Amino acid sequence: APPPPPARSDHPARPPPNAGLACAWAALRQGVRATVFLPTTAPKVKADRLAGYGADVRLVGTEYAEALAACEAFAADTGALASHAYDHPLIAAGAGTLLDEIHDRIPDLDTVVVAVGGGGLFSGVAAAARHHGIRTVAVEPENCRALDAALRAGHPVDVPVDSVAADSLGARRVSATALAAARHDGVRTVLVPDPAIIRARRALWHDRRLAVEHAAATALAALTAPDRQDDTTYGYRPAPGEKVCVVLCGANTDPTDLAHTAEAE
Repeated sequence: APPPPPARSDHPARPPPNAGLACAWAALRQGVRATVFLPTTAPKVKADRLAGYGADVRLVGTEYAEALAACEAFAADTGALASHAYDHPLIAAGAGTLLDEIHDRIPDLDTVVVAVGGGGLFSGVAAAARHHGIRTVAVEPENCRALDAALRAGHPVDVPVDSVAADSLGARRVSATALAAARHDGVRTVLVPDPAIIRARRALWHDRRLAVEHAAATALAALTAPDRQDDTTYGYRPAPGEKVCVVLCGANTDPTDLAHTAEAE
């Protein structure tokens, strides 16, 4: 295979906040080839950006579990170093450093709210939050509830994947590390429905001009979703005076659909 293109000055000095993009970014800077597997449902903007970093992008299946299986087979056949998107302690630890940055800026923070797919971001954030005495609220789409299902079963289990946020949060099974993190005191897990995720994403654009993935809006939706009577598993309502930070990760989305939404409304 031809060598990857040399690093360009217009590439960011820091890795982007996405495991696949960060892998491609690091490979480009080290002059090695990166092959990244995504499902065919992945946002085109993400695939294009990966290609821009010189990665060989391969679209396999309609779920991340299928892309992972293809990645593992490729690594076994070629001897390539496998890098899991979320089920690795160093991936989780790296993601968790964002909580240290948040704490530096908001030292009296009470609660951090973060979306959960496979659990890499969540488990890292929860570990760092526990160190600082901050509670964590883990938020999942109600139809991509791998963490919720694992807590109910007592171990990671496969779940159906069917949500508007599945392109980022569509893990069929949560990591054991994330399950262990969710069992700690100071961690609460909640669910949100797709309509609330869509509304939160639109609100971020209309009110703050932030173009984010549905996955990022999932975290905010926990605070804005309508209450469900006598059901405490849906959404999160802060106590009076509670200082809350919502992690909006990430922005691999096509903002044109937000513009179309604004025009339609």
